[in-house]
Amino acid sequence: MTTSTQSAGSVAGNSLRRGRRRPIESIVQVLLVAAALVSIVTTVGIVIALADPTIEFFQQVSLVEFFTTTSWTPTFAQKAYGVLPLVSATLVVTAIALIIAVPIGLGSAIYLSEYAKPATRRVLKPIIELLAGVPTVVYGFVALFALNPLLQKWWPTDNGPGFQNLLIAGIAMGIMIVPTIASISEDSMAAVPRSLREGAYALASTKMQVSTRVVVPAAISGIVAAVVLGVSRAVGETMIVTIAGGLTSDRVVFNPLEGAATMTAFIANISSGDIPVGSLDYDSVFAVGALLFLITFALNAVSIRMVRRFREVYE
Repeated sequence: MTTSTQSAGSVAGNSLRRGRRRPIESIVQVLLVAAALVSIVTTVGIVIALADPTIEFFQQVSLVEFFTTTSWTPTFAQKAYGVLPLVSATLVVTAIALIIAVPIGLGSAIYLSEYAKPATRRVLKPIIELLAGVPTVVYGFVALFALNPLLQKWWPTDNGPGFQNLLIAGIAMGIMIVPTIASISEDSMAAVPRSLREGAYALASTKMQVSTRVVVPAAISGIVAAVVLGVSRAVGETMIVTIAGGLTSDRVVFNPLEGAATMTAFIANISSGDIPVGSLDYDSVFAVGALLFLITFALNAVSIRMVRRFREVYE
């Protein structure tokens, strides 16, 4: 009888505690749903803001001219609306940034996950992540007034890098996205079960073999997500390319030693308030912004698809 009474009391106590938790859980759930809705509403708002001026722009400029011609001079006397110069400069800077950031970021993640002692990891990871908190305008000025003079000194030729060039902008951008790739990749590697490592060590594998042939393949979905997120951030970066990359957009540039305007640099430069609202030049900003939005959206979609394809589930 006593046992039955204690069990009944325990059940009643548990029910009471669950009843007390339910209002808090409901509030948390509402807040989480509201946060998700804010993201959706923000995305819809961006699409609505871009749609009308972009449609007005393409009513006067054909898609063929926009995507195939090789000169972008909307503010010149002789106007041209070919977006390829902006796209090519964006691709060059992003490629340079990835060449810098992926090896450094992935190497840092492997070291922190597999080689560093816990105390060392607790010190180094926050230091690496501090780079993400540095304002990008600082990266731009450091690249222009500190790194570029060194580059010109090491490259003392007549056809060397100019005052503003895509190479120095890409290097600064690569340093900027290192924390993104390193932090997310390290988190993915840390989630790999210890049993996989122990099984590899039991087969006489070295630490390098375990790191590169076991841990990295097992964490590949997170690494891919980190790289794509870094690409998205590089494509959308503004201040570094505006300050250090240059503003030339009258021709397609693939030479990293030359200066050229990226899509974000054009938007930042043309949005200073000097052009009349409703003009074709004004609408061109939204057309480029819409293209940038679509590129970023496509990168995120590819990232989600690749993560789902390569995801490993461990129990």
